[in-house]
Amino acid sequence: MEAAQLARRATDGPWLEGSWGWRDDATGCRVTASTPQAQPELWEQYLDGAFQSYKRHGLEWVLDLDAVWDGNDTALFFAATDPDGRVVGGTRVVGPLRAPEDSHALEEWNGNPGAAVLRYMIANRIPFGVVEVKSAWANSQEYGSRALSRVLARTALPTMTLMGVQFVMATAAAHVLEQWRSSGGVVASRIPAAAYPNDNYRTKVMWWDRRTLAIHAEPDQFKLMCAEDAVILRRASA
Repeated sequence: MEAAQLARRATDGPWLEGSWGWRDDATGCRVTASTPQAQPELWEQYLDGAFQSYKRHGLEWVLDLDAVWDGNDTALFFAATDPDGRVVGGTRVVGPLRAPEDSHALEEWNGNPGAAVLRYMIANRIPFGVVEVKSAWANSQEYGSRALSRVLARTALPTMTLMGVQFVMATAAAHVLEQWRSSGGVVASRIPAAAYPNDNYRTKVMWWDRRTLAIHAEPDQFKLMCAEDAVILRRASA
């Protein structure tokens, strides 16, 4: 199947039983997609790494680990492990969203311009399936922020497949989202940046749309995304 056809393929998900994984040749890391319940030890390692990463910037409180530790609000998470088995980065996925209020982004835009537009954007997409990516981190000390960020950015398409949704959304500082554009994410230009988590940051919203990934993603990234997504599709059809 051609890459463009694969990206447009409708999914029958969610396919969340067990775990899914593939290797990234550029970093040598293995990416595992799973649930907190299926991989509790890997989940704890991912959360511990997230805590240490955010703590270096004095932002560990943003993670709200007491609320997310049990994994009940996390439908899916991705963990990148190095050849020694250490978790060096990851993300978690919330959703599919049933209402705009399910999105943490509305809390981030509380009191900031653009909240009404953001609410409309989420509500307009919910009928087609929307999930939100949270708590992304990467060990930049060993791999460089760009290398691992590109790996994690490519999880957008596998997320859509595993969760059976058309849209993925994420919020982050504008300079961070620039590294995620490579996988086809588009910054919501209609929504002004929010001063979150504090006045030192300018947080923006990014959307991935399964129908337009081939248009907006870098060609090399798109090919890798499709190859990694094909791992899921092959196993699901086996």
